[in-house]
Amino acid sequence: MKVSFERIIPNQKSSFRTLHNNSPISEFKWEYHYHPEIELVCVASGSGTRHVGYHKSNYSNGDLVLIGTNIPHSGFGLNSIDPHEEIVLQFREEILQFPQQEVEARSIQNLLELSKYGIHFHHKIKKSILPKLRLMVESEGYKRYLLLLEILFELSQCNDYDLLNKEIMPYTIISKNKTRLENIFTYVEHNYEKEINIDDVAKLANLTLPAFCNFFKKATQITFTEFVNRYRINKACLLMVQDKSISECSYSCGFNNVTYFNRMFKKYTEKTPSEFIKNHSHNKVKVDLKVESEVKVKASF
Repeated sequence: MKVSFERIIPNQKSSFRTLHNNSPISEFKWEYHYHPEIELVCVASGSGTRHVGYHKSNYSNGDLVLIGTNIPHSGFGLNSIDPHEEIVLQFREEILQFPQQEVEARSIQNLLELSKYGIHFHHKIKKSILPKLRLMVESEGYKRYLLLLEILFELSQCNDYDLLNKEIMPYTIISKNKTRLENIFTYVEHNYEKEINIDDVAKLANLTLPAFCNFFKKATQITFTEFVNRYRINKACLLMVQDKSISECSYSCGFNNVTYFNRMFKKYTEKTPSEFIKNHSHNKVKVDLKVESEVKVKASF
């Protein structure tokens, strides 16, 4: 897994950028990257993986996340399946000019401070602002800017959210140790299906075992064992949405004991594998019905 700096270019005649991605998953970019712009990602529907700072987990039935400046993150097309639609706003804090004494200014500034941890908003607020995001994509000039302020203010008044990280991950942690971490992440990507010996990984990083454990915990805020388990669980989730059995997912992702796999799955997803499959099947039916309805509407014209 590589991390890169992304240069954001505002839309023409605008101070910020909006993206409306409604393409096949194969055309989405999901690389781990960072940029000084604050980013609001709204996945209208579908499932995938959110990777923001130290945090990595799966989402279903869409997603809404606000990511602070220079926080490394992946594109939300990671591990997603069609249909997948997302609207993304990318803007610098400097474009938000408020009189400091205004209540609205303080609430939005507090929101942007929290965004440095990554903010995951729940379904109700996502449903509320999605029409405004769609309108923003079609708007121009000052109307577009006012919609941005309106959306940020609405988010700043919402208490229905989770912070994705307990600590802020500055991009310098990744960039400073880029090559060493890339080698470790790549090794796990290529070997997660089988037993991973931490001594071999320490040698790969050219560190003694104690030094490697200290280095990895400092760079990622989790132990190497926890990283491997999280990675395997994310891969298992991807297999489950492809209708693989629980035992097949367990053994395909490096867990030699289904009971241990079930325990780790519940720890990192807060659901049992059976509950995850049931929830995904329910959401899949809803998405399929929505797509079928849209096809019928288009056909009627």
